[in-house]
Amino acid sequence: MNRGARPTIRALACVGALGAMVALNACTMFERVGAKPQARPANLDTSAARAVPSPDSEALTRYYTRLQSHLLAQDLLRTGGGGVDTPYSPEDVARNFERIAFYNEYARGAGLRASNEGPDILRRWEKPVRMSVEYGDTVTEEVRDTDTRVIRDYAARLSRITGHSISLNDRNSNFHVIVSTEDDRDAIVERVKELAPGIGSATVGIIRNPPRSIYCLVLTFISPDTPATYDKAIALIRAEQPGLMRQSCIHEELAQGLGLGNDSATARPSIFNDDEEFALLTSHDEELLRLLYHPTLKPGMSLNQARPLISRILNGDPGQI
Repeated sequence: MNRGARPTIRALACVGALGAMVALNACTMFERVGAKPQARPANLDTSAARAVPSPDSEALTRYYTRLQSHLLAQDLLRTGGGGVDTPYSPEDVARNFERIAFYNEYARGAGLRASNEGPDILRRWEKPVRMSVEYGDTVTEEVRDTDTRVIRDYAARLSRITGHSISLNDRNSNFHVIVSTEDDRDAIVERVKELAPGIGSATVGIIRNPPRSIYCLVLTFISPDTPATYDKAIALIRAEQPGLMRQSCIHEELAQGLGLGNDSATARPSIFNDDEEFALLTSHDEELLRLLYHPTLKPGMSLNQARPLISRILNGDPGQI
């Protein structure tokens, strides 16, 4: 966000990293000093230049391909969105929403150390969400074409669900989706630094040397003027993954970047669960997003303030809907 020639913005960077479908939410407070991010560099251009994959990238491709086959053989990574075997009640939705929207999985400023903190405030976007997609030089045309279509369609779906303005639009984008391979790593680190000057070293370290168990991650940022609303987001997705795993990353990281930053072991059917059962956004998850952007709930609300309103919304109280 450009607030003058050299604005100083205190931001909250929340890392949601999907590793073996495990969402990590490591938050780091940092000072950002700088002007509007520069235009995307040439090494993240959308040109057709392709290099031969390195042995490391090829090994990741083989690993993720085997992993997807293994998960599918166990009837995991379901794509149906739930069914008769996954019933849930308004009470289930309320409980899961509290855990996913109000709690952080990892301690702020502590890398990937688990958080023991209590509930946080409700955070979401208030300004329109404008997503852009960037690809590393080594990403194939097939992946580019597929993922651009998936992200465009998913952004439109998220907008319908939430009632919030969300679209794929490279102009004045504030939600940056970057798809890249291991061979693009150095360029990705520099791109993230351009988009978020002053980003914390712990977060940069995760981006620079992610374990293969981290398939994708999302960073979300706030400013001091609007501490309960998001100002910017950056999602990073490994292109070595086969199609369903990449689509699963897109579904979870983009939804997390809207404000559903945690996981819950009780959430079912849901992508916000570490059990890997569901690959794509479910009917239950749509309820969570509708709640998050319901006009009765306001950014900055505490859990105690929001809890009675959540119950009334889910139980159809006409005075609250």
